[in-house]
Amino acid sequence: MIERGIVVTLACLLVAAPACKQEGAMGDDTKPFAIESPNFAHRAEIPTRFTCEGEDVSPELRWSQPPAGTRSFALIVDDPDAPDPKAPKMTWVHWVLYNVSAEARGIREAVTEDGLPEGTLQGRNDWKRTGYGGPCPPIGRHRYFHKLYALDARLPDLNEPSAADLEKAMEGHVLARVEIVGTYEKQAQR
Repeated sequence: MIERGIVVTLACLLVAAPACKQEGAMGDDTKPFAIESPNFAHRAEIPTRFTCEGEDVSPELRWSQPPAGTRSFALIVDDPDAPDPKAPKMTWVHWVLYNVSAEARGIREAVTEDGLPEGTLQGRNDWKRTGYGGPCPPIGRHRYFHKLYALDARLPDLNEPSAADLEKAMEGHVLARVEIVGTYEKQAQR
């Protein structure tokens, strides 16, 4: 049995790995940069409440111990299994946030634009709108990657960027990345 809220850690991106060994690069040496959700465990099913079959609200996300020098966070939630996990053709983007305050340690459940950490800017998801769009897979069980980036800068206003535009703007600024992955298959398909 997998416990809820398990912490998943990818200490640093491969390109930043040497920086992880510098004194203080991981914040507290006993705890690495990590992300978790009290709503689902890593690689476990995302509850229906957070999907198109439920209330379609965002899950709570919490993180700890960002690397020294973190000036902001960015979050991209996407599904690399679209449209069919047996023959994926694209990565579907569900949520894009950036310039999340370096002091923030999470995003609350069912957050609205007004409830985001001060200064947070949003990008467009693949529904061509800002905000969270929950899992709604057309076929099969999909994986949903909640990727949090610690950046060494605050980015300029990118005017509701796509995930690809945000990733390009983050180049050279990523100190570390952590992720938690949830899965979902529509109840009608089970």
